[in-house]
Amino acid sequence: MKKVCVSIVGLALLGMAGPVSAADMAVKAAPPPLPVMAIYNWSGFYIGANGGWGQSHNCWDFVPVAGAIIPNGCSDQSGGVFGGQIGYRWQANQFVFGLEAQGDWADINSTHLSIFNPAFTTQVKVDGIGLFTGQIGYAWNAALLYVKGGAAVTSNRFDILTTACCATLASASSTRWGGTIGVGFEYGFAPSWSVGAEYDHLFMGNANNSFSVANPVVAGAANRISQDVDMVTLRLNYRFGWGATPIAARY
Repeated sequence: MKKVCVSIVGLALLGMAGPVSAADMAVKAAPPPLPVMAIYNWSGFYIGANGGWGQSHNCWDFVPVAGAIIPNGCSDQSGGVFGGQIGYRWQANQFVFGLEAQGDWADINSTHLSIFNPAFTTQVKVDGIGLFTGQIGYAWNAALLYVKGGAAVTSNRFDILTTACCATLASASSTRWGGTIGVGFEYGFAPSWSVGAEYDHLFMGNANNSFSVANPVVAGAANRISQDVDMVTLRLNYRFGWGATPIAARY
């Protein structure tokens, strides 16, 4: 009987020791939360400024009332461009879509000695450029690579000068519509600010122009002038974020 009592007491003590030992064990600390990676959001309205370089390629032909077209040669001239842009972008995952309107003042002059009659010089001046384009791009967080395309418009002045003393004999102004394609890269260096570079090529085609006075080079002929423009600009944009859809953060 004594042995039985001793056994019962021993089992009771062991049962009490179990909870005490478990209570004395150190509690394992919870792992720290993983850092949150912020995602740059390209969505929203933006406005900005741009400036850079442009080059115009022009070929000038004479179109008589009857007979074959008389080629008068081509010329290239470069100059500065400066202006601004306004647009809207929306982002879906890493794809970015946008619409943009851009306007630039330009100082691009192209002067060429007439092949048909060297006593005369022809001159083309581009003083304004407008672009109305759609965009599609791919974003790596704050970096955006995009292509664009749409309509282009140029404001031009055409002159015929005397080669000897550069007196203007005939002038005409023209607003010409064409198409454009381009590519650009933009980087967001702050939540609402981004900086980038862009290249655009403008296809302006051919257009016939008649001066207010008789053509001094070829009597009665109209002037057919072809035009292509290349632009390289640096851009600075401020995004308001109006209408932007929040993008979930990555963990």
